[in-house]
Amino acid sequence: MTEPADSVRAALAAMLERDRSTRARLVDSGALFVGYAPEMEAVHAENARELEAILDVHGWPGITLAGRDGSIAAWTVALHAIGMPAFQRRCLALLARAVEEGEVPPAFTAMMEDRIRFNERRPQRYGTIFDWDERGRLAPWTIEDPEGVDGRRAAVGLRPLEEELRKVRRAPREKGDAPPRDPVARQRAIDEWARRTGWIRDEAGDARA
Repeated sequence: MTEPADSVRAALAAMLERDRSTRARLVDSGALFVGYAPEMEAVHAENARELEAILDVHGWPGITLAGRDGSIAAWTVALHAIGMPAFQRRCLALLARAVEEGEVPPAFTAMMEDRIRFNERRPQRYGTIFDWDERGRLAPWTIEDPEGVDGRRAAVGLRPLEEELRKVRRAPREKGDAPPRDPVARQRAIDEWARRTGWIRDEAGDARA
């Protein structure tokens, strides 16, 4: 293994550990699911800046450079950087190229595309984003062409949506992860966050106030 690869893998492992340890601490304190916890947001931003420095030099750190664990860590960091629209869009383009080169599984790109679409408040394509519905149950965020979703999922190596939904609903909830008292207000708050962050833009290209 070359020295640059060693350095990249170590850096990615450190980012993932920083993310996981912060998340675990915030779950224990009950602060994780109260909006976007500022401490978690700060870690996501710090990790994204460090990953971006790697992207500037190496492109997407796929299996050849970063190994399987490092590649997963890089994707996780990118997926969690929800407060950085330009960065996530850059990562989507790099991931698509890495899929073509056999460096990452196509599901990575599918999940990143869905995350970006959710942040932009647009329908997702692969049904990988779940949120609380009006009945207090986890359900897929709005899907574009829902009749074709399982075909798209199969094409990127994902299980059928109904099977995934059963798994999601059976999974134990973390401390504080509970249905919102007012689902409509929750979605309104996410809309407002998306505008402030720059995910939603008007026709002139400016973030909506």
